[in-house]
Amino acid sequence: MDVTLRPAVPADIEWLVELRADVLRADLERLGRFDEHRVRERMRAGFRPEWTRIIVVEGTDAGCITTRPDDTTRWIEHFYVPASQQGRGIGSIVLRSVIAEPHDGPTRLNVLQGSAARRLYERHGFALDSEDDVDVWLTLRTPA
Repeated sequence: MDVTLRPAVPADIEWLVELRADVLRADLERLGRFDEHRVRERMRAGFRPEWTRIIVVEGTDAGCITTRPDDTTRWIEHFYVPASQQGRGIGSIVLRSVIAEPHDGPTRLNVLQGSAARRLYERHGFALDSEDDVDVWLTLRTPA
């Protein structure tokens, strides 16, 4: 399977807004937090093309991932693969690629409580930092 990352461009935003709403809907509904407008607005507000890459599978845009610098921390955000593409190893390929990029400092992310994505992150070395009723914060463990 051919999985690559391409730089995002401003014109990607509307597709990404809908991708986010679709991917997060079930988890947000389960948590009683889904709002049709808010889920889209948060993507628009946080979208920075220079930090975002589009996941391309077999030549077709199929997801996204953002790596946002914050002082010495690298945050993985907006990592979305649609349900139709999940379970094929795409998330692992992308996550391994991003983790392998040079970076001095911790790599962190958060995931919604009960999300299946948490297992993906834990398989790749992320460990629990803290959690609340909605979010779980994880940090990549450094190799011993």
